[in-house]
Amino acid sequence: MYEGIIQELIDELGRLPGIGPKSAQRIAFHILQTETFDVSRLAEVLTEIKEKVRFCAICGNVSEQETCGICRDPRRSLASICVVEEAKDVVAIERTREFRGLYHVLGGAISPIDGIGPDDLRIRQLMTRLADGTVTEIIIATDPNLEGEATATYLSRLLMHMELRVTRLASGLPVGGDLEYADEVTLGRAFEGRRVVEH
Repeated sequence: MYEGIIQELIDELGRLPGIGPKSAQRIAFHILQTETFDVSRLAEVLTEIKEKVRFCAICGNVSEQETCGICRDPRRSLASICVVEEAKDVVAIERTREFRGLYHVLGGAISPIDGIGPDDLRIRQLMTRLADGTVTEIIIATDPNLEGEATATYLSRLLMHMELRVTRLASGLPVGGDLEYADEVTLGRAFEGRRVVEH
């Protein structure tokens, strides 16, 4: 334990996902010891991001405007929606340049252990987007782990009575992995080989 404000900084950094006590301590000391580190700029960016960045009113992606750049892009196909768990997954898929449709960000995955059910996700908003019949294909691109599979199964059952082609990303993605860590080639192959969800 360190004294006062140093420990407070380590504690605050430790609250960030993926940063344990050792990493938090290393970052804190990097900030303290590096004379060129611009703390005021970091504080300014953090404040600005909380003030300016919101979630797209249509798909739930991060945006500085009411709707994100992808939803505003007239070149995107309105016929297919790729359903992902988080906004970071949109970036991972966009890097492949394989998908030219729209996205829907659920804001997580079904996880009974964490108390997250279907009503806690943006599933109702997805169903609203499908109401006018413009969309003909839903690509389920949830993470290939227990929660992602549970979410994919729930969605496929929910959508099976609609006149939609429902597909799931194909193999190539490691089970237990996260989309954000998959390389472009792996994700690209997964898109090319997506399969129809069996009911």
